[in-house]
Amino acid sequence: MAATKELSVDEKLKQLWDLQQIDSKIDKIQILKGELPIEVRDLEDEIEGLNTRLKNIQDESVELEEEIKNRKNAKALAKELISRYEKQQDNVKNNREYDALSKEIELQKLEIQLCDKKINDATAKIEGKQGLVDETEKNIKDKEKNLKTKKKELEKIIEETEKEEVELQKESAKQAEKVEERLLKAYNRIRGAYKNGLAVVAVLRDACGGCYAKIPPQRQSEIRQRKRIITCEHCGRILVAWEDNQN
Repeated sequence: MAATKELSVDEKLKQLWDLQQIDSKIDKIQILKGELPIEVRDLEDEIEGLNTRLKNIQDESVELEEEIKNRKNAKALAKELISRYEKQQDNVKNNREYDALSKEIELQKLEIQLCDKKINDATAKIEGKQGLVDETEKNIKDKEKNLKTKKKELEKIIEETEKEEVELQKESAKQAEKVEERLLKAYNRIRGAYKNGLAVVAVLRDACGGCYAKIPPQRQSEIRQRKRIITCEHCGRILVAWEDNQN
């Protein structure tokens, strides 16, 4: 089996440069999308949270309505007992029985007062929660409208760029296969460290094309010789001479 030909530094730099150009085109598409994907996800999360909040408020209102129902039943029962005790008072044999019934009547009257208070409190809470329901529903409606607009914008961009992006992704994967594994790992590490995704940059106007730090003439001479891979001392990006990026 024939031995695999060892690539020159010049060829390795060309491979890295070509990969960077493809990935930079992909990055431009992502920039075109901007913050829309994040905004869409955030809005979806906010709407989900608001719907959960709305359900909790509605569940609490149902519990309060159930409490009002129970308190009304308790109030009706107290009235029935009062009526029964008052009739029994007409047939008592002594003052002790009369006083005992009077005490029971008084307790039931207190129960009615308590029920009225609880009913009023629960009614007030329901009214307050209805205000929250209205506010939350309006908030959900506004965010859903905003989400619809953002999704429409994003779908339009995706529709316009999807085919190109898919092709570029394939090109990137194909080109990455050509790059030496060690260099590819370094490339991906550097690329991931910067928002603009630039891992391989040209020397422009005596400066690094990534961080714009000045590069000494001797260093530039070494870069042009392409005998070894040189990185920027300031940002760590891989440097190529301007003529290296020419096709």
